[in-house]
Amino acid sequence: MALLRDLSFRYKIPLRGVVLVLITASLLSGSLIYREYWQLKQDLITTAGSMGRLLANTLVGPLTHDDVWRAYEIIKSPFSASGDHNPSGDRSPRDADLVVVLDRNHRVYIATRPADYPMLSDPSRANPDFARFHDSDYDAHDAGTHTIELDHSPMIYVLTPIVSDGVPLGTLVMGFSKNAFVPRFIEIARSGALVAVLVIAFVVPASWIWAQRFAEPLVSLANAMGKVGSRIPDDTEIQVTPSRDEIGRLAAAFKGMLAELREKEALESQMVLSERLAALGRLSAAIAHEINNPLGGMFNALSTFKRHGNGDPLSLRTLALLEGGLAQISDTVRALLVEASPRGHPLTHQDIEDIRTLVLPDAQQKQAELVWQNALEGTVPVPATPVRQILLNLLLNAVQAVFEGGRVLCQVSHADDRLQLVVSNDGQFIPRETMEALFEPLSTGRDAGHGLGLWVSYQLVQQLGGDITAESEPGETRFSVTLPIPDHD
Repeated sequence: MALLRDLSFRYKIPLRGVVLVLITASLLSGSLIYREYWQLKQDLITTAGSMGRLLANTLVGPLTHDDVWRAYEIIKSPFSASGDHNPSGDRSPRDADLVVVLDRNHRVYIATRPADYPMLSDPSRANPDFARFHDSDYDAHDAGTHTIELDHSPMIYVLTPIVSDGVPLGTLVMGFSKNAFVPRFIEIARSGALVAVLVIAFVVPASWIWAQRFAEPLVSLANAMGKVGSRIPDDTEIQVTPSRDEIGRLAAAFKGMLAELREKEALESQMVLSERLAALGRLSAAIAHEINNPLGGMFNALSTFKRHGNGDPLSLRTLALLEGGLAQISDTVRALLVEASPRGHPLTHQDIEDIRTLVLPDAQQKQAELVWQNALEGTVPVPATPVRQILLNLLLNAVQAVFEGGRVLCQVSHADDRLQLVVSNDGQFIPRETMEALFEPLSTGRDAGHGLGLWVSYQLVQQLGGDITAESEPGETRFSVTLPIPDHD
């Protein structure tokens, strides 16, 4: 049972179809056999009743004159003639196996089988069924024909009283074997089996094809559900034709669940990233604060020494190196300390063009094509300084990422209440493992740079209430920044 329960619908449906056909064929064959038996029995009773009345009337004369030989010829001739004229030699169910004429004392007067039923003998000695006639509803004084079918008896008996002028002379008993129906039953069973085989030969392939088409969406759903534990499958993996039936509604509900899982996963990733970046921001701010204090003292000491020192050239060169190194440390610390409340004049078309002027020399040095699409018109009420810093960082990263002769695209546009910045390049794509920590400080996938440009850009975007996303695949890496435009009415 467990094996059948675990079978795929691809196999269950054909097997159930075959079982259904077999049950249907068996029921039809059984009903046909029963109907044929009933019909043959009714035909037998009708024919035997007519023949019994004819023979009973014919036997009145021989019984009255005690003409035994004539009576024997009368009961023998109809059935022997029937057998002689049957060209196949097969017996008909209507051919009596036994004909016995009983006298008024229920003794044998004449029989078609005189060796088994001698004259004037008790017929119950040869056949116990005769003793059971009295247990039935047979009435010897009733002129009608009676059919008696005794339990556990292989014969059906038709009894016809022989009456002359209201005086009973005896009883004509005709016995018909029930086995005479067997050939007809076998013929019906063979026909039913042949029909069942033909139907099965058609049903099995049809059921198989139908099962494949029926089970395909279920199998697709089952396979997709089995993947949910390890990953969220794509909608393309669910091969279910949209419909309003149960399977179609199940597939639609499952796709909706997957969409909610993807949204939940994206929100969780974003929350984890935000929490990680916030923690790193607090850490970097604390570190920058601790560095700035002694750093300011070092700058003051250098300035004092330069003003009041002995002016030795070697000392001055050494001091210049120290001052350069400290300046680099100061720049790095300043990059970590993003302004909490960015200020600046409203953004204009020229602000974006100034960024192009700054980036163009780096692009020309790499022989890269800089595609510029500045659709900004008029003045946009967002602070220009952080927007310029965001765009400059993204463009410098893009120029560094492209190969010589590559292409960098910059698109700036605004519509309704949103400012859109898009920077893409056709350089080397960013691996997935690098994408996960792309906006963390000191994280860079290149040999050059300190990995603070994207960190600063992310912090500025967050302070402006916007979103920044990164997509990378072979042939294109794309950064998109969406910033809200405040209502300035």
